[in-house]
Amino acid sequence: MQNLATPDLTQHPPRSPRVQLGGFVHLPRLLDKARAANAGKNGEYNYNCPLDQHFFRFTGIGHEELLAELKAGRSDSEMLAWVRGRTARLPAEIAAWSAWMASNGPGGAPGHEWFGESIKASSADRDDIHGFFDLLDLDDYVSFGGRA
Repeated sequence: MQNLATPDLTQHPPRSPRVQLGGFVHLPRLLDKARAANAGKNGEYNYNCPLDQHFFRFTGIGHEELLAELKAGRSDSEMLAWVRGRTARLPAEIAAWSAWMASNGPGGAPGHEWFGESIKASSADRDDIHGFFDLLDLDDYVSFGGRA
């Protein structure tokens, strides 16, 4: 049985970046990766990756600070209250940031080149992978035995 309080990301992926907590997309995935990192079970998933760093820059929260807070065994609800207490972002800003994150994709030519190669590696025939969230969901699925 999976213990989602201390996820083992060698056995299953973190939650989709589309899942929201308090209006923040990606926060549940970030919490899964942080909990797994604290437990030494993050597998191929990197805590404080560039996508995580978008959250930290937006909220003004330090990645080490969040990691330390999770070591106390806080629930998602407790972590949301903690995040809200440490950021001055208004609900409208959170909604706009989350919409941007959900549609964010590669920037310049090098990013598009990497993005295209990543899609080719797992599902060359797919024409519905447009942004980073699409790519992460696909990669999570394929990494644990799914067929794209």
